[in-house]
Amino acid sequence: MTADLTLYTNPQSRGRIARWMLEETGAAYDAVVLDYRTTMVADDYRAINPMMKVPAIVHGGRVVTETAAICAYLAEVFPDAELAPLPSERAAYYRWLFFAAGPLEAAVTNKAFGVTVTPDQQRMAGYGDFDRAIGVIGDAVAHSRYIAGDRFTAADVYVGSQMMWFTQFGLIPKTDAIMAYIGRLHDRPAHRRATALDDGVDEIQTDAF
Repeated sequence: MTADLTLYTNPQSRGRIARWMLEETGAAYDAVVLDYRTTMVADDYRAINPMMKVPAIVHGGRVVTETAAICAYLAEVFPDAELAPLPSERAAYYRWLFFAAGPLEAAVTNKAFGVTVTPDQQRMAGYGDFDRAIGVIGDAVAHSRYIAGDRFTAADVYVGSQMMWFTQFGLIPKTDAIMAYIGRLHDRPAHRRATALDDGVDEIQTDAF
């Protein structure tokens, strides 16, 4: 039976974040793996996402693109998973979800491309400078168990995935606080399932972790 929810992805992409988020919700979904050079630029997929990038989801005929938006959307439409913020968590939840999707990713991307903004450009860049952006997110994960407080939320799927990738490729420092935060996320069963699926493991042996 075809699910009412489809993930369009590639394992070498931010689609891994959306897959993890879907596994956290427990919702049934189909996954369509696209190739960068062929199916991702084909007309059928352009009709879903004209940007010709992944991930994207189609839920009940409605399209959601942009990874942070996918995480926030899934948290809301599957409330039983308890991944949306409680009233007391909303400020931190939205603050850090969009900080990671905006200033943080821009700062790290520019760093990876060898782009250094001048002091006169910092206001236009939106993240100030690299060290400031990394220091801010480092402080955030150092002062609570999860990004919005003591409870895991959808914001951790996005922020945590960014931290995992950035440290893996040496783009940000592996501070004790950041690595402790990442460690807590690696232990989640949904993260393990999503990783196994994206890595092409046909059968997940839970006792192997």
